[in-house]
Amino acid sequence: MGFAGADQPRTLIVLAGISGLLAGAFSMGAGEYLSMRVQREVLERMLHLEAHELGSDPDGEMAELAELYERKGVPAELAQSLAVELSKDPETALDTHAREELGIDPQEGLGSPWGAAASSFVTFSLGALVPLVPFLFVGGTTGVILSALVTGVALLGVGALTSRVTGRSPWLAGLRMLAIGGAAAIVTYLIGLALGVSVVG
Repeated sequence: MGFAGADQPRTLIVLAGISGLLAGAFSMGAGEYLSMRVQREVLERMLHLEAHELGSDPDGEMAELAELYERKGVPAELAQSLAVELSKDPETALDTHAREELGIDPQEGLGSPWGAAASSFVTFSLGALVPLVPFLFVGGTTGVILSALVTGVALLGVGALTSRVTGRSPWLAGLRMLAIGGAAAIVTYLIGLALGVSVVG
């Protein structure tokens, strides 16, 4: 929209769009990979330290587990019995401490950095492709209008779909996303228009 606002040729708009799509997709994918990788390493270290503490001080860890249950409202005697029972098997003890103390579910895994990166790359690419598609066929004012319409419909649809997760009204969720995305597109277009005018002038 910035290049369209600057009144650039269709071929240049497409080139800029594809370049932006690829740059953004690779950037998002790389950022997601690094984020997940670091998070995974932190969680793995936390589990390793917890396993070490269970091995070096089992009684202290058992008392800590009983205290955790007491804080949740379990009677002291029952909390102690639970802690003793759960601490008999090392794997069960680590699993329990991971869930109760660290808030980690070892059974679900820690997530795949590559999977997160690929998902982020594809999602960003699809989102960036939507406003670009009309410019693959037409340019000028027609391209801008078609791009705005296609993108508006996509924003409305995606916003409405989010209501299935949030439980809010599909129309309100869709209109909110349309308003935010539309505002961003308009601002970008106006900046391009201003820069185009200043360059020509």
